[in-house]
Amino acid sequence: MKIIDLFCGAGGFSLGFEMAGFETVLAIDKWDQAIETFNHNRDNKAAVSMDIHDFTDEMIAALPDIGDITGIIGGPPCQGFSMVGTRNAKDERNSLYRQYVRFVETVRPKFFILENVKGLLTLKKGFFKRDIIKRFGSIGYNVDFRILRASDYGVPQNRERVFFVGLRKDIFGKRTFEFPEPDSKNVITTKMAIGDMPALDAGEDPTRYASEPLNDFQRLMRAGCDTITNNEVTAHSQQTKDVIAHVPDGMSIKDVSEELYKVRNYNAAFRRMNSALPSKTIDCGHRNYFHYSENRIPTARESARLQSFPDSYFFTGNKGAQYSQIGNAVPPLLARALAEQIMKIL
Repeated sequence: MKIIDLFCGAGGFSLGFEMAGFETVLAIDKWDQAIETFNHNRDNKAAVSMDIHDFTDEMIAALPDIGDITGIIGGPPCQGFSMVGTRNAKDERNSLYRQYVRFVETVRPKFFILENVKGLLTLKKGFFKRDIIKRFGSIGYNVDFRILRASDYGVPQNRERVFFVGLRKDIFGKRTFEFPEPDSKNVITTKMAIGDMPALDAGEDPTRYASEPLNDFQRLMRAGCDTITNNEVTAHSQQTKDVIAHVPDGMSIKDVSEELYKVRNYNAAFRRMNSALPSKTIDCGHRNYFHYSENRIPTARESARLQSFPDSYFFTGNKGAQYSQIGNAVPPLLARALAEQIMKIL
């Protein structure tokens, strides 16, 4: 079954659907580096770098798979909706979901899934939520939405995002999507996720695993991979490392003596991962979120693990670009859970 991925980024959403048996025949994003990563990891170089506004209705209609596309997935840029951003109702990025509607209206897939930050639901007193449901409803889709926490679906991260899912009325009648049930018994902690990675503070080889896989999650992430990539350590000042060394597992800089950090205006958000819990949301920089036992931020590869990207998935570009691609992605294992549920309905 064939899908289109809009605002695809580095390809986490597509990867999850591909794990479930779907084929990505077109992916669009105007982020060159992410498109390079998307295509680097696939034999079928389906991703194109271009502004979605420039992909005309005629170009959509001319797609060779136009009559055979089962679904459209994607997450329009969320900065305008984000609760950690400005939450500017006039941000032009807020209207990009209308381009998503345009694609769905032209292609007429059996289903669509639109992902975004949960702040979308309340911005402008719920206007965007209502408008999304109304617009897709008017073109023939039953729409339901839910906030999903990634850690409920095998991802070692407490990332929460809202997913709008639409089913075509002329195929499914009044049926709406039944979201996959959370699995609270299969919680993956940060230590379970990255405990087999090399101790970089101790000078271990960043390309070699520190041990054999210690659990099923690590075995899944390491499948077919015997060398670690994207694992460069970030250099911190000795002063920063000395301060972080005093922060206990799972605690923040607020939990240490003020005398240790008052010489410099350290960010109050400085926090260590909790080794016994899933990670907090992996963002695009991670400058304030430190390894549970080492005095550094996680590497790009460790962050990718916390997003559930397999170790074989290579991120192109410099270290900053890698962090951005990883932080912006939909966790593949969460995407797979949605894809498997879609498969059942189809």
